Amino acid sequence: MGKQGGVAGMKVFEGIRGVLIDLEGVLYVGEQVIEGAVDTIDWLSEHQIPHRFVTNTTTQSRDDLSRKMKALGFPAEPGDILSTPAAAAAYLRQQQLHSCFLAVSEAIRDEFQEFACVETAPDAVVIGDIGKDWDYDLVNHIAQMVMAGAQLVALHKGKFWQTDEGLRVDIGAFVAGIEYVTGGEARVIGKPSAAFFQAGIEALQCPAENILMIGDDIESDVAGAQRCGMKGALVRTGKFRQEQLATSEILPDAVLDSIAELPCYL
Repeated sequence: MGKQGGVAGMKVFEGIRGVLIDLEGVLYVGEQVIEGAVDTIDWLSEHQIPHRFVTNTTTQSRDDLSRKMKALGFPAEPGDILSTPAAAAAYLRQQQLHSCFLAVSEAIRDEFQEFACVETAPDAVVIGDIGKDWDYDLVNHIAQMVMAGAQLVALHKGKFWQTDEGLRVDIGAFVAGIEYVTGGEARVIGKPSAAFFQAGIEALQCPAENILMIGDDIESDVAGAQRCGMKGALVRTGKFRQEQLATSEILPDAVLDSIAELPCYL
């Protein structure tokens, strides 16, 4: 039963004409496919319901993600995936920022090849997932560049993410720390930013009120989508935690045990 009273089997999303689907935690966790996820994607295709895959992942290119998804059984082409690195490059271009300091994974650096990558005095500092490469010297160097005038651009501001070993601190902790030190505010590109969901609207080519976002993060996925006029469904897989749902002021339009239940709602 969903938090808003939806019951599996009720067509509570009859007006939906497009679906945005988070990857990690919704379709799979690591290399483990969520039971029923492949069948659900096949069902969407069979019923000609447009859908796109969305992710805040900043350690893999869209080509890499497409290869992984195909290996797991999902028929996803790079163009079917909305990623934050590509959106960040578009933002830098729009703002006419010509140089950047990249604190990002080596796998996505090619997304920024049109910009001069410098170590000092950049127009922007771009922060993504770099795992254990975070240390005091790097945080201090980034803070100094931002205080000197560089724009702080965060690919996302996630609090934590789900791994095979459990939850891990995400880059939001470092972004928030740099904001606190510098007194500035990062331009966040990924979910839950409005710019990211607007890209989803453009990709699906239908009004926001006819789009459903399905994810495992009540803040980034559900609240972000709802603020843009979309419906937001939460799944009880991936990083989902019951205590967070119980204490949150955010009210999902539905709560599903997993994405396998989605066809019951459409």
